[in-house]
Amino acid sequence: MKKFLLLAFAFVGVAFAHEGGLDSEGFIKAFSVLAAGVGLGVAALGGAIGMGHTAAATIAGTARNPGLGGKLMTTMFIALAMIEAQVIYALVIALIALYANPFGV
Repeated sequence: MKKFLLLAFAFVGVAFAHEGGLDSEGFIKAFSVLAAGVGLGVAALGGAIGMGHTAAATIAGTARNPGLGGKLMTTMFIALAMIEAQVIYALVIALIALYANPFGV
C-alpha cells in the first residue's frame, strides 16, 4: 500500500511540475494527466481481473468436461476480446484527454 501511495505522489509531482505560476490552463492540463493515468490504471486493473476470472473458469470447465474444451476456448476468446475492448476504450479516452484538449484551453 505504501508503494502505491508513493507512486500516486510521484504522479502528482509530475502533473504539477510547471514553470512559473499555475493558471487555470495549467491546472486543467495537470488534472488531465492525472485523470488519464489513474483512469487507465483502473481500467487495466479491471480488465486484468476479468481476464483472470475468464481464464480460470474456462480451465475449470475444460477439466470437468474435456469434450467441450473447443467450444469453451472459442467462447473464452470472444469474452477476452470484449474485455480488452473496454480497456482500449479507456485508452482512447485518456489519449483524447491528453492530446485533443477537449476542455477548450
